[in-house]
This record gives sequence, C-alpha cells and structure tokens, in this order.
Amino acid sequence: MSLTRRQQWRIEKIQAERIARVDKASSHSENLLDDTTQAQTGLVITRYGQRLLIENSSGDLIQCTARRNIESCVAGDQVVFQALGNDGVITALHKRNNALERSHKLIAANIDELWLVVAIEPHYQFDLIDRYLIMAQNTNLAINIIVNKIELSDKIEQVKKDFAMYEDIGYPVHYLSVKAQIGIDTLTTQLDDKAHIFLGQSGVGKSSLINQLIPDLNLRVNEISSKSKLGKHTTTTTTLYHIPTGGDLIDSPGVREFQLDTLNAKEILEGFREFKPFVGQCKFRNCAHINEPNCTIKNALEAGNIHPKRYQSYLNLIK
Repeated sequence: MSLTRRQQWRIEKIQAERIARVDKASSHSENLLDDTTQAQTGLVITRYGQRLLIENSSGDLIQCTARRNIESCVAGDQVVFQALGNDGVITALHKRNNALERSHKLIAANIDELWLVVAIEPHYQFDLIDRYLIMAQNTNLAINIIVNKIELSDKIEQVKKDFAMYEDIGYPVHYLSVKAQIGIDTLTTQLDDKAHIFLGQSGVGKSSLINQLIPDLNLRVNEISSKSKLGKHTTTTTTLYHIPTGGDLIDSPGVREFQLDTLNAKEILEGFREFKPFVGQCKFRNCAHINEPNCTIKNALEAGNIHPKRYQSYLNLIK
C-alpha cells in the first residue's frame, strides 16, 4: 500500500529528528535519552535478504534489521541504528549523495567515482565502453577508464591513440599492469578518501586489481562471512571494503555488465557528452541526427569536433 504525502512527510520528519539527535550527541559527547538510547551512526557494509551488516565507528560489525518505514538500505549508506545485544535495529537513513541503480534496482549509495576496467585481452570494444559511459552520464557519476594488462601489447602507442578520443572529451584514462606493476602506485593515491566501484566484463583483471589494492581482502571476506552467515564464495551480494591506503571499494556483481534497455533515445543522446554543445540547434526539433538536413551534430562530425567512432557508436545504439 502506497503512503500518502502526509505519511511520507511524517516518516521523513521522524528520521531527520533521530539523525539530528545522534549527530548532536556525537558532537557534544552527550547521552541519548528515551528511545534513542544506544543510538549511533553506522555504515552499511552489505545487505543479505532483509538483514544488513553495519560497521560502527569502532570498526565492529553488527547484524541489523531495518524498521518497516525505512527505505531499502544498500552498501555505502549511512544509517542510524540501535545496538540490541549482538544485533541491532536501523531507525533512520541519512540523506544520500547519490545512488547507483540497474534495471530500477538499487545497488549502492554514496559513490564518488566509477572505474571502468577494460583490457588488452579480452580486447577492448568501443561500443561496450560507450555503454558504460552513457550509464555514468545519465546517473551523474564521475567515471574513469582503466586499460589493464598493457604488458600484453607491443603496440602501446596505438592503444593510447585509440583512447585519445575519450581523453579529448574529458574522461581520465589510466594504463595499468598488475603483473608488471605499472601504474598501480599512481592509481592507489587517486583512491584516497573516496568510495569507488569497479565496472567491467569478465576477464579484464578486476579481481587481480582489487586483490592488489586490498592485500588482506580474503581476511575481510571471511570476517564479513562469519558475521553475516554467508558463504565466503557468495558472489550475489554487494559489499563495501576499506582500502588500507585510504578510500573504500564497493564490489558489486550487479554492475559488472550494463545494458541500456531502460534508456530512451534522448537519454542515449545525452550520454554522449561531446554532443551536448550541438543538441537543440538542428533545423528540425525532432532531429534524430542521422540523415536530416542542417543537423548540427552531423555538421560537427564533418568539422572534426566529434570522433567518427563515437558517432558510429551512437548510431548503433539508437537503431
């Protein structure tokens, strides 16, 4: 049953009051009273069914359930919860900075950057890269491109030339080799104090890269598994891990493959950031930017302001 506007307003008001009281107590070291006794702020590490694993300010993991009037929580969420012995109850959800969804299903929250990992083998595909970039544009999330396994290429200059079209429109591109330890230190410094998600198809080296960034990952996986009662080989849950040098990494099977089935032609167009200066200036308001006369995007293509491969990718996606 859907909530009325007044019911929704009341729920949001109650949660805001709980968050404010916890924040005040944290700032002034005061004791919380009444139903907020033992209330504290925590970070959602993972969700499994109706239960969540919350990390408190001391780094301890507590199993929690959420009150029915709390919106569904996911890895990366900040929540207010009350510890009840070895378990806890989530009573409020802090406002999110952003959220990542796939097929209308919430995956993770409060993400600072996405990292698309491609590789020399399996060889990178421009259409696949463009689909990820379109998704990022439509969710207003910053995205970086990692070209992994560069030790396998004897034509690295051609590889860099291929990715220059992305760098030219503002997408950072990083050339890495976990095996040869190329670019790892530079990447590590860029992950400090931020929350990240790695994207990419199977075989591009995401797992090797994650293990490089978090050497004790297996220990953390075992700890989370013992607390949540999930098997350590479970691959269906989105989980947040701390990077020892700084920052967080959210590992989610739900974002490893992205399709654009839910996006319409306008949203796909908006996903090509270099098209933006020319959108809305065509002769026809309903211009599809294919064969129409006086199309500013086609004119920009002919003038060299849009890369032919990017334009061809656009055509492949809207047809």
